[in-house]
Amino acid sequence: MTEATAAAHQTPEHPERVAPETDLMSKFDRLIAERQALLDSGVTDPFAIVMEQVKSPTEAVIAGKDTILLGTYNYMGMTFDPDVIQAGKDALDQFGSGTNGSRMLNGTFRDHMAVEQALRDFYGMSGAIVFSTGYMANLGMISTLAGKGEYVILDADSHASIYDGCAQGNAEIVRFRHNSVEDLDKRLGRLPKEPGKLVVLEGVYSMLGDIAPLKEMVAVAKKHGAMVLVDEAHSMGFFGPNGRGVYEDQGLEGQVDFVVGTFSKSVGTVGGFCVSNHPKFEAIRLACRPYIFTASLPPSVVATAEASIRKLMHAHNKRQHLWENAKRLHGGLTQMGFRLGTEKPDSAIIAVMLDDQEQAVAMWQALLDNGLYVNMARPPATPAGTYLLRCSLCAEHSADQIDRVLAMFQAAGKATGVLS
Repeated sequence: MTEATAAAHQTPEHPERVAPETDLMSKFDRLIAERQALLDSGVTDPFAIVMEQVKSPTEAVIAGKDTILLGTYNYMGMTFDPDVIQAGKDALDQFGSGTNGSRMLNGTFRDHMAVEQALRDFYGMSGAIVFSTGYMANLGMISTLAGKGEYVILDADSHASIYDGCAQGNAEIVRFRHNSVEDLDKRLGRLPKEPGKLVVLEGVYSMLGDIAPLKEMVAVAKKHGAMVLVDEAHSMGFFGPNGRGVYEDQGLEGQVDFVVGTFSKSVGTVGGFCVSNHPKFEAIRLACRPYIFTASLPPSVVATAEASIRKLMHAHNKRQHLWENAKRLHGGLTQMGFRLGTEKPDSAIIAVMLDDQEQAVAMWQALLDNGLYVNMARPPATPAGTYLLRCSLCAEHSADQIDRVLAMFQAAGKATGVLS
């Protein structure tokens, strides 16, 4: 019997005969070893944090200790808004806990229609489609809009959901250097004029918190006859006069073809969406696989989303306070000598840049031990192989909490040698 024949006859009753290379899980050995080494060093697993109790948008109990939350995307602090919570309770009473179907079959309830209308009102657009998550919104829109023989042109630092949307579709993919208007122009100029083109941009990039030069990029895209989709996940609620995002803040209303967003950040629940003024936008429902073949959101979730979106239309004081928090934290960390991802507070995300994984882990653990939770991010999630601690501010953080956060960063920086 040859080795190939023997391999073909291996059975579960003889596991010792199974060659290691046939184990599909063996490709994860390096990741398993890295994680184990981290745990063996005595560090809390940063990717397995459990919130035993959530007291408010800014405080939780982690490992039995009161902890300030500076690592969630609850930008506008809507998760504990009484009106939002009551809307969810009412929907549970009226419609039950789930939909048991996709939007195309039996999964569209009254509150799905209501939240889509709230989105139309919030954005001042004629079309709105709700997806089960923000990830699914990008996956569905990109893979459906650009087909075989067409092009998707995207920023090299785009979110994983954008890359996965490209992978699910059949379009040709072209990347340009992060936030480079010149490189976008050059790469668009090399493409044939006839095929359809979709330029995908983000208002705020989630790792460093930097914003895109959308005004210049949209102008370049239009010059080359491309349509534009902007992901405003990390800017909805507090950028622009109405909180619509960076595109509104930069005066681009009417020039962006599609805006994608999520409910899991400023809206304070879960879900995703796309809005558009395109007259044929509703056709997306008939062709988009991640919309057609997945379960719809529970009634309580879309009810809370509608209530939150309608309140965000008038949340001017919250927007102002969030920006005050960002300036206060960014200024304090800069004054201490920390290296940050942006020169000024461009968004509600402030990234503290560190030299390597050991330094990042030590800082993260010291902060957690003192009652502060932030995100530790490392390659491949971070651009250019950087290590950072990501702080996500909330409109409900008080000035006193920001001062306490700054004191914790200073103590942790000195204890770990990051600060001299």
